[in-house]
Amino acid sequence: MADDEEEMGEEENTNNLGSYEGDRNENNERHGFGKAKLPNGDTYEGQYQNSKRHGTGTYRFANGARYIGDYMKNKRHGQGTFHYPDGSKYEGEWNENIREGIGTYTYPNNDTYEGEWKNHQRHGKGTYTYAATKAQYTGTWNNGKRQGPGEMQFAHYKYVGKFHDNYPKGKGKFVFKNGYQQNGEYHITSTVTDDDSDAPPQVQYKWIAHDVTPVEQEQPYDLDDEQAETDRTQEHDTLQRMHILSDNNTPENQLNPETGDTFDGNEDIDENRQENDEIPGEEQFDEEP
Repeated sequence: MADDEEEMGEEENTNNLGSYEGDRNENNERHGFGKAKLPNGDTYEGQYQNSKRHGTGTYRFANGARYIGDYMKNKRHGQGTFHYPDGSKYEGEWNENIREGIGTYTYPNNDTYEGEWKNHQRHGKGTYTYAATKAQYTGTWNNGKRQGPGEMQFAHYKYVGKFHDNYPKGKGKFVFKNGYQQNGEYHITSTVTDDDSDAPPQVQYKWIAHDVTPVEQEQPYDLDDEQAETDRTQEHDTLQRMHILSDNNTPENQLNPETGDTFDGNEDIDENRQENDEIPGEEQFDEEP
């Protein structure tokens, strides 16, 4: 379920629901340490205050999801770790049941995002790492998408520029470890298919190269030819998986073999993520939406 849809959530009014073993106050409210089993099969073990989960505790959902961390007045608030049924995990800050603040999300394919969150979305500064190829994007995010200045790092080169609505747009540069950079800009166009008006527009990217200039060499470019070719093949596979089309992949343009990078990515889309409050168990990670 999308983050903005209605959430099932944890049982809120637990004072007289299910079974309970633990401390109580003078008003016979759950207060202190206790264990509860709720009518829906969920369980909670941890601190209570005036009948509400408050302090540290572990909440286990009947479908296998679980949260371990801080509570405030029945809501996840503070530091906590949420394990999802699909194997993904969020570890970081919470604000009244919402991922908000600094946190790390590990996706089912072992990709990771580490950085700032707002309203369950990647928002602010953060780094997304692709587990299969170690390619890494570091930059700013807005509502789950790359927005503003950013850098996409590969084994032997990186792209530095600005992103808009998840895609590189405008002026940028490819910086190579052999001491050169290719300057240029990305042009983006959107087309709508004629046969299906409900289909989302297809985004097309074109890298317009301007010139090649020397840059300060950051580290030696001393890989042997066989290893370099292997790494280059892996990078090419990564870029193909990210829907990258090359306009300049020719022998005379060896400085930038994949200059048509679109950086579409295979990050887990927050709109398709399981909501930590709902955790219905059916939704699965969509690696390539």
